Amino acid sequence: MSEQRFGVAVIGAGVFGAWTAWHLARRGRRVLLVDAYGPGNARASSAGESRIIRMGYGADELYTRWSQRSLAQWKEFFAATRHALFHETGVLWLAGTNETRVQQTIETLRRCGVPFQELSRAELERRYPQIGLDGITKGLLEPNSGVLMARRAVAAVVEDAMRGSVEYRVAQIAEPRAMGPISFVTTTSGERIEAEHFVFACGAWLGKLFPEILGARIFPSRQEVFFFGVPAGDSRFAPPALPTWLFQEDEIYGMPDLESRGLKFALDRHGEKVDPDTQSRLPTVAGADEARRFVEQRFPALRGAPIVETRVCQYENTWNGDFLIDRHPGIENVWFVGGGSGHGFKHGPAVGEYLAARILEGSEGEPRFSLASKEMVQKRAVF
Repeated sequence: MSEQRFGVAVIGAGVFGAWTAWHLARRGRRVLLVDAYGPGNARASSAGESRIIRMGYGADELYTRWSQRSLAQWKEFFAATRHALFHETGVLWLAGTNETRVQQTIETLRRCGVPFQELSRAELERRYPQIGLDGITKGLLEPNSGVLMARRAVAAVVEDAMRGSVEYRVAQIAEPRAMGPISFVTTTSGERIEAEHFVFACGAWLGKLFPEILGARIFPSRQEVFFFGVPAGDSRFAPPALPTWLFQEDEIYGMPDLESRGLKFALDRHGEKVDPDTQSRLPTVAGADEARRFVEQRFPALRGAPIVETRVCQYENTWNGDFLIDRHPGIENVWFVGGGSGHGFKHGPAVGEYLAARILEGSEGEPRFSLASKEMVQKRAVF
């Protein structure tokens, strides 16, 4: 295999790495994109069929604006490449006794010019009779938000990037050990890859690849996902009758029956810390039982519905949920990008755009994304 020199080598072909490579190529750089298993592979945080794209982040305007920018780019990309991988289901926030976060979201969406609808309890009952509303006081609907078909979307970005100046390879990269700027990295099979800059977008593997720097700052967690079969001939659980939904107080979210896969249910609450290489990819009985209890409470017509599909995915959390996008502290042309923390997939386009500008223009970094801001004890602040 040739040892030609690239402008940038991006290690990791998940959503952050794929969009970083795509943006760098659009700006004229020759890019090598490398992944140990493949774009959106089954072990990656970017795997799975679907991910929510929402604008609401409470009072956190930074991520609301990044979501706006990313949704626009996703839609432009899908239109240009003729991929129908965004479902505009709407995203429905449901508030219980504590309406603070929903109210903060309303104020932020208004400032950012995002369309939304406030829904009273009575309006929720009228529009969504299939939802059990015990304890729910109000709702907030983002009509233009929805769901990205994750695994296929990542593959589409990589495929399009390869039509330009991006070369893709399957390889595993060893940790660079030199200090100061480096001119190459090596694969575990001994291949030498030369580039001016190196971006490590390895998700849950960042802590394993850079144990001294990131081993205590990246927290991979195990997240179980369940799909419930809907009754035959029943359209109440598919769009447009049912939007994507979030019960913030319970840290639970789900999606309507998309592409006939069933009603998706998942806990946003962080699971146990795991090793991305050795964790079990099989769901637990306890997780399935909790999913059934919740679905029966909030969707009474699905009492006794079969679980038709399961998945174990992973988050790679930072201490508070902010992304990590910064230079290696000792190798100035090596960059880290990760810490998606369970909400990052939607932001792939904005992340890639941001990092391309930092690398090529030396633009100023957002302090919240800095390595210096990453602590070693988890205290979640971004939802």
